[in-house]
Amino acid sequence: MADPSSYRPQPGQVPDSPGVYRFRDEHRRVIYVGKAKSLRQRLANYFQDVAGLHPRTATMVTTAASVEWTVVSTEVEALQLEYSWIKEYDPRFNVKYRDDKSYPSLAVTLNEEYPRVQVMRGPKKKGVRYFGPYAHAWAIRETVDLMLRVFPVRTCSAGVFKRSAQIGRPCLLGYIGKCSAPCVGRVTPEEHRELAEDFCDFMAGRTGAYLSRLEKEMQIAAEDMEYEKAARLRDDIGALRRAMEKNAVVLADATDADLIAVAEDELEAAVQIFHVRGGRVRGQRGWVTDKVEAVDTAGLVEHALQQLYGEEQGEAVPKEVLVPALPEDAPALAQWLAARRGSQVSLRIPQRGDKKALMETVHRNAQQSLALHKTRRAGDLTTRSRALEEIAEALELDGAPLRIECFDISHLQGDDVVASMVVFEDGLARKSEYRRFQIKGRVGDTQVWHGEGQDDVRSMHEVVSRRFRRYLLEKSKTGEWDPQDGEDGPPEDDGKPKRFAYPPQLVVVDGGRPQVAAARRALDELGIDDVAVCGLAKRLEEVWLPGEDDPVVLPRTSEGLYLLQRVRDEAHRFAIQYQRSKRGKRLKSGPLDEVPGLGESRKQALVKHFGSVKKLRQATIDQICEVPGIGRKTAETVAAALAGAVPAGPAVNTATGEIIEDENPASAGASSERGTEQ
Repeated sequence: MADPSSYRPQPGQVPDSPGVYRFRDEHRRVIYVGKAKSLRQRLANYFQDVAGLHPRTATMVTTAASVEWTVVSTEVEALQLEYSWIKEYDPRFNVKYRDDKSYPSLAVTLNEEYPRVQVMRGPKKKGVRYFGPYAHAWAIRETVDLMLRVFPVRTCSAGVFKRSAQIGRPCLLGYIGKCSAPCVGRVTPEEHRELAEDFCDFMAGRTGAYLSRLEKEMQIAAEDMEYEKAARLRDDIGALRRAMEKNAVVLADATDADLIAVAEDELEAAVQIFHVRGGRVRGQRGWVTDKVEAVDTAGLVEHALQQLYGEEQGEAVPKEVLVPALPEDAPALAQWLAARRGSQVSLRIPQRGDKKALMETVHRNAQQSLALHKTRRAGDLTTRSRALEEIAEALELDGAPLRIECFDISHLQGDDVVASMVVFEDGLARKSEYRRFQIKGRVGDTQVWHGEGQDDVRSMHEVVSRRFRRYLLEKSKTGEWDPQDGEDGPPEDDGKPKRFAYPPQLVVVDGGRPQVAAARRALDELGIDDVAVCGLAKRLEEVWLPGEDDPVVLPRTSEGLYLLQRVRDEAHRFAIQYQRSKRGKRLKSGPLDEVPGLGESRKQALVKHFGSVKKLRQATIDQICEVPGIGRKTAETVAAALAGAVPAGPAVNTATGEIIEDENPASAGASSERGTEQ
């Protein structure tokens, strides 16, 4: 814990102007980002008596080791810079909302030649028009099914579309009138795009004019005695009205607005958003967050607005945003939203009427979401806490191991030796921290073994040494770095999360006493004595400690043992995945892959010209020069490489026993191997 007075800025050093500030910890990692109208006044609040601060603020300032700031011209610039830095640095003490589920949206891929209507989840893509999000995917499909009668837009995948175009016959939807069948040319690309744009207009709430136009066309068809056309238009109008009935009118005057409500307690908060377009609820989504900083309802609303609209442009930002409390710098927020929309945006609290009633409904949804989240999480938190406590007690640790790193070695009969490192924080996998290593048979500048053959113990010593040598480099901040060591570059002092900067409380290795001893020896050689080590042997699920003759046996029903098994199994999975990837690349390689400066195009040209690598090996330099793009020097290099390569053994047909000549260009000198991954 740092003393805030040790890094407090000198009086008069902080400017009295708008800006954004960052607190960093002893590792130079950004742990908090904030903005202020007056940097001097805001930062002064953090350096008063720690006892008088909010507990969360006190934790933040005692974790920090330095503070820095950037001056901007306006509060809007400060708002934008704060959002960018929170997104870039992911500070641990800032409120970060996370979706309580992955909400589906109705998407129209206007970036394609033939736009497609489909259900989409995940991040938004450029050139795609989105509607929603919706609570359930089936609700989207029901709506689309009703509207395809009027707007027969393509809904099939690229594979189905291509197949129908090849055989000249549309899919079932094309036969029943729910697709205009652009795949077989029934409509031109321009006509199909016009259908897609009409679909988007209708979904965006511009329904009245379209229905009026259809009704007028129906009357004209009836007057002209075109009764079949009139009946079809009547059915189309009915289908559209049924689709509209699924979204009841909640606000008059075709209002476009987003309503945001917050439910909170001392530790967590839930946010619910209703998207109202054309007076109808078109989408709903929710977020939950841990209150890791001292923040009130207005502050939660501000963070929600930043996350909700930070990546949006144009009509995705509505004309009106209704909130339960106005943030401190509401005018700057409204100006920021207006800049993203391209026109004025109203940010206010509803006071009466339908909007206030709908806001109460949104707030009830937020309360239910928070209650459901706490119910789901209670058992999970309790279980994880109990597991960490059991591990700490069994291994006689000073405290619960909040960060656990596990290492595993994988190879195929001693070849393609690799290692994995997985990280669990607070009992949960942190996949962004996973790392993988290619075993090289050295530690630093010292060659300790040749790196070939099956030796898990020496491999474990190497990978633990490399991981913690990098930690010491990050910690020392000397800037010295041997580019030959490991896969990662030198440490950068930019405040972003670093790869090896943070030590675990517990290192778990996949193996028994020899692997544990190797890991402990690697730490001792580096002078690291504050990291515990244990191993989990697969045979009896025994936990081994360094220097102990007997293992620690945890009960089979132990939550601690279950957590260690999950960590070990995840490391094993990650290592095998990397090992298989390396082996696959090696098996697909051949003698030509070893020729320096020979790219993929020229390799293919050589094999295509000669028919196989075997015939290429028999060719003269002059014959190789006949291949387009191959010069004399390259031909000499290819001939020398193939002359030094050992030809693969002949392939044998296992059914007949005859030898198969190597005429297949795809073989490229690769040989097959068999073995068991470990």
